[in-house]
Amino acid sequence: MKVIPAIDIKGGKVVRLTQGLADRQTVYSDSPIEVAEKWAALGVELIHVVDLDGAMTGRLVNLAIIERIAKNIKPRIELGGGIRDEAAVKLVLDSGIDKAVIGTKALDKKFIAKVAKRFRNRIIVALDARDNFVRTEGWVSQTRIKISEFLDMIETSGIKTINYTDISKDGMLEGPNIEHIKAFLKATDLDVVAAGGISSLEDVRRLKALEKDGLKGMIIGKALYENKIDLADAIEICKEQSSGNKGKTNADQTDNPLS
Repeated sequence: MKVIPAIDIKGGKVVRLTQGLADRQTVYSDSPIEVAEKWAALGVELIHVVDLDGAMTGRLVNLAIIERIAKNIKPRIELGGGIRDEAAVKLVLDSGIDKAVIGTKALDKKFIAKVAKRFRNRIIVALDARDNFVRTEGWVSQTRIKISEFLDMIETSGIKTINYTDISKDGMLEGPNIEHIKAFLKATDLDVVAAGGISSLEDVRRLKALEKDGLKGMIIGKALYENKIDLADAIEICKEQSSGNKGKTNADQTDNPLS
């Protein structure tokens, strides 16, 4: 299972927002590149980068910084935030960034199918949800689209991987919502990476245990910056062998709380 450290960039600095709220911001570093180098030195394979200014304005703002990160470290980079048209997707992928993460624009079924076909496995969809409903535009806009409806749409688009964030848990350091993640895994055959609330090595172990249910990875943010989790230890935990196979039953689908 992959452990993926997160670097959220706002105003050129590394920050974390509590539950996605811009007025609840903590700055952790003035240098995103130095932070990326720190995570790279610990042997991570992939770093999740978010252009928070881009997510909130609808256009790429910090791409030059992120391009420098991609060109100067070994781990692959996936980037989300402000990628709202096909030209932006191409610009990101031509900048040495491995994958583009589509959030707000993923609600446009024709668009997501088009970029999935053109860019193949270099597109990831971000599903950011609170109270079972999808949120967009840097998490500030709540839609009336339920998680289950969103999944039905994405599964027909050709997308293979989805990053699922429980906004209510993000930045709270209270632990992930394991039952919701289990339900999410039962509701889809997509490759799922979970985020939100991961705050201890015990949380890492609990998520690692969901590998048998199909969980492919976890994105860790604030807990790394607050020294609640040692990234090297988390990586070691997730290298351990797991057993068991993911499977759906009629009962799984009937009892799904995401519907």
